[in-house]
Amino acid sequence: RQVTRALLALAFAACQADDAAGPRAAGDSAALTAALAGAAPGEEIRLSGARYEGSFVVPAGVTVSGDGTPQVVGSGGAAFRLTAGEPATRLVGLRIRGDGGAVVVSGDGAAELEDLEVDASTGFGVAVGPDSLVLSSGASQGISLAMRLFAESGDTVAIEVPTYHNALSTMIGLDLRAAPVPMRPMGPDLDALDRQLSRPEVKAFYTIPTFHNPMGISTSVAHRRDLLAIAARHGKPVIEDAYEMDLRFAGRPIPPLAALDETGLVVQLTSFSKSLFPGVRAGALVARGRAVDALLVLKHATDLGGTLPLQAALADFVRTGAYDRHLVALRRRLRSRRDAMIETLAGEMPEGVTWTTPEGGYQIWVELPEPLDSLDLHAEAMRAGVLFAPGYQFHHDGRPSRGLRLTIALADETAIRHGVVVLARLVRERLAAGTVSARVASIHM
Repeated sequence: RQVTRALLALAFAACQADDAAGPRAAGDSAALTAALAGAAPGEEIRLSGARYEGSFVVPAGVTVSGDGTPQVVGSGGAAFRLTAGEPATRLVGLRIRGDGGAVVVSGDGAAELEDLEVDASTGFGVAVGPDSLVLSSGASQGISLAMRLFAESGDTVAIEVPTYHNALSTMIGLDLRAAPVPMRPMGPDLDALDRQLSRPEVKAFYTIPTFHNPMGISTSVAHRRDLLAIAARHGKPVIEDAYEMDLRFAGRPIPPLAALDETGLVVQLTSFSKSLFPGVRAGALVARGRAVDALLVLKHATDLGGTLPLQAALADFVRTGAYDRHLVALRRRLRSRRDAMIETLAGEMPEGVTWTTPEGGYQIWVELPEPLDSLDLHAEAMRAGVLFAPGYQFHHDGRPSRGLRLTIALADETAIRHGVVVLARLVRERLAAGTVSARVASIHM
């Protein structure tokens, strides 16, 4: 809500300022106070490089800028404060007061978010500095950038089966082929991975080792070390999607691949989209050496950079401790929802149905017994008010699948229990009918 209010206030004031006259210079604190007192909506006041001290009230629709970059936008009696001797170019990235007041947007919003991303990565054991980080518009853009870095049209990328459906869509858009690596209860089959990475046409491996989407599982430290050893032996890069790494609510933290990597082969993707809300298209890629330079070129060629107001808003949200408090509450809710789903699955599902028990994230993977295809239940479940993702969506070839993905992202415990009861009834009815799907595999789009 804070981020949304900030962006709305910024957009409102920017629209009012479109027809404003040239900026009025304010060279010191007294001049700034006087200029603000006489400013009209749509007017811009420019901080002319001097140092300022004190609190200042910005009238509605008035813009205060420094070095040509709008840095403060007022929205109805907004206020901001400059500490003693602070130059205009070092205003904080973003501040939103409780009255819906100040929006402070600095050209350094990206730099501040980079610093905070570095702190977060370091907290997970990843050796990273600002020169190892490239901001992205969420993990989905990160997937595209990383795959473009290592593969060209017609090349092949090794992927887990099943895997994140947006990664499959990205590969189709980039004209990339899939080298499937089957998922086992403990993670991707390492023997299969070894065989796939030995192929010259396979350029990289995309993996989700922590809170896998769609399966929800996390691999062990030993499995991760073995995976990295295989990649190093073949000299193939690993794209680690760590988009839900902040969402652990049970078990002990496991170092990400990027923290265990000793050869510089891992490019790690992070995102705020799952921990806040999908509209926050902000994340980062962590890499080393020349890969960082290449990613920066690809990023600039894609969109010339991120959205500074959003980056500044997120930087302030994290810096003030609000993000950490949000995570504490979110993890508590997710733990309760997961427990409700696992308990109801155990009490309602017929024999032969299995499921994963994740320690974080949003996904729970359910496997139905033979001869069921989860797609056969989809339409009937939707008519009954229950939504799940059928397993074929997570396969590169769209093959029939007994698997389905349930999520705990939105529904509360009551809705979860009701949904599982309905789904279990449909499974029992389908098993009793003995019907078998005649569907054949098709390319996933």
